[in-house]
Amino acid sequence: MTAQGLPSAETLLATLTAQMRAQVTPQTGLIGIVTGGAWLAERLHKALGIAVPVGTLDVSFYRDDFRDRGLKRKVAPSTIPFEVDGRDLILIDDVLNTGRTIRAAMNELFDYGRPASIRLAALVDRGGRELPIAAQFIGATLDIPSAQSIDLEQADGGGLRLVLQPVK
Repeated sequence: MTAQGLPSAETLLATLTAQMRAQVTPQTGLIGIVTGGAWLAERLHKALGIAVPVGTLDVSFYRDDFRDRGLKRKVAPSTIPFEVDGRDLILIDDVLNTGRTIRAAMNELFDYGRPASIRLAALVDRGGRELPIAAQFIGATLDIPSAQSIDLEQADGGGLRLVLQPVK
């Protein structure tokens, strides 16, 4: 546990890796949602020995609340360096909450083609769904008060850590 009473991100990543190991092939496509999901996808890609290069999605323009939120951070280009059609994909996010980010990611993915399947991996599932979205691979399910957000940060040296913050 960390100082904030959260489990270690590295421990949760190890749990996620163990859950996924028997479910992936060297041809499975991993796609991380920018930013935390992309960091996780890179780590999972290496740990699982997947041959297909890792992809990233920035779903900013696909969100259903884009008009309300606007662009509050720098938008990164989405990069999927493999053929999506007919491929089994695993979409990776750091924190699963309402399900709206995942809905946006799936909408964007279908612009690239029609995958054979899409499964979801999340480091943390904090509940609070507004859409019928469920992860097949979960590092941990945590009960986080709605007045707080849980963020994945990169520590010095490339390590990962979870941090609780007041909702902005």
